[in-house]
Amino acid sequence: MTVRYRRTFSAALATLMAGSALAGALLTAPAASADAWRDKEFWLKESGVTNAWQVSKGAGVKVAIIDSGIDGNHPDLKGVVVGGTDVSGAGAPNGQKSIGAKTEHGTLVATMLAGRGHTTPTASPSPSASATPAAPPTVPPAGGPEGITGVAPEAEILAVSTWLGSPNPGGKSDQEQIPDAVRWAVDNGAKVINISLGSTSPDWPQSWDAAFLYAEQKDVVIVAAAGNRVGGNIQVGAPATIPGVLTVAGLDGDGRASVDSSSQGISIGVAAPAENLVGGIPGGGYAEWAGTSGAAPIVSGVAALIRSKWPEMSATQVINRIVSTAKDAGAPGKDPLYGYGILNAEAALKDDVPTASSNPLGSIADWIRVHRRGDFSTPSQAPAASPTSAAPTLADPTVPVAKTPATVDDALPAAVVLGFGALFIALVTGAAIQLRRVSKNPPAVPEEAETGAMMKVDPPVKK
Repeated sequence: MTVRYRRTFSAALATLMAGSALAGALLTAPAASADAWRDKEFWLKESGVTNAWQVSKGAGVKVAIIDSGIDGNHPDLKGVVVGGTDVSGAGAPNGQKSIGAKTEHGTLVATMLAGRGHTTPTASPSPSASATPAAPPTVPPAGGPEGITGVAPEAEILAVSTWLGSPNPGGKSDQEQIPDAVRWAVDNGAKVINISLGSTSPDWPQSWDAAFLYAEQKDVVIVAAAGNRVGGNIQVGAPATIPGVLTVAGLDGDGRASVDSSSQGISIGVAAPAENLVGGIPGGGYAEWAGTSGAAPIVSGVAALIRSKWPEMSATQVINRIVSTAKDAGAPGKDPLYGYGILNAEAALKDDVPTASSNPLGSIADWIRVHRRGDFSTPSQAPAASPTSAAPTLADPTVPVAKTPATVDDALPAAVVLGFGALFIALVTGAAIQLRRVSKNPPAVPEEAETGAMMKVDPPVKK
């Protein structure tokens, strides 16, 4: 059985859950075989994550996941979710109620990003009467060998629940929820924000500008999914088109750009695995799935590893480290399928990377300055009422004002116009007199009227 996830935000943006394009059957795994799911996490080795763990595992970094809510009671997420909120008006105050059209989406993302696995309890033999009872452990074991381990297994998660994909009983639209979610995440200590959501439009509401600018100014890395062709995203849609956002494309099982579980666009920064993925679902189960919704948390996890290793490193340098160490693929250099290339987590944590002067993926501040100019300004005085023209929206020109032309320059065009007008009137009057004369005195032999037409000429003779 195959289940295809398709989500739609609101009619205004036709937004889709980026990872909902493809999903395998959501299969609940028995606890005893949970380690079999760990064995399916091929990307941990192939993307260089296991070697990157020699440097960092993400300790001390909070990652906000803006999604459908997270089941913090999943065995692999015990102690991982340290805070949260709901911006939909329909979820739990701590963001841990799974809501929306696909309730499992947020938990899938969370386990792939920061899952810690678990240990299945085993029955211990009955102690003998002479044996000394063991003291109970004071600290519960962190994680375990079974279940899903995330890319940043020591990072912490902030769960920000949104209602997407169906009418929201809480009444808030996606246009309201997304900026509220971004602002809350920034204000509550997130150093990385994962947004595994997308849309079919490259444009975003102007109401989002301020929130993404706020995150940029507060030095937060935002990672977004590029979207999936099979879900309707032929090209990358917002918020993955917002300048400065690290947009993640998807790879198939052979490490090539996925036909179904990816998209294309000039805003793509890096590519990561997006097919044959596995993750946890609410209630303690597991699922196979696919889509850039799963590729994004892999990259967000690497961002958390970097921010843990170098806490003072700016978001610009974190993003530069990820894209500049990616393995080039597709057309040489940056291209619309792979961005700067395929994620290489080990290189991102171990290579010497030159300092970047600016975010290689752009700046929302610069974009607003260019594309929203005049929209945020308040005129110093009300424009004069005019029934024939609208108030100007651009700033007054700064070029020098031209000098007043000489009087002779004003008279010459007027004389030319008057001269041609008089000539035209004379021609019309003469033609009328001639026609009246001909009509009163018709010639004895018919003549061809003077029409002003050019004489006909024979076509050139072909030799």
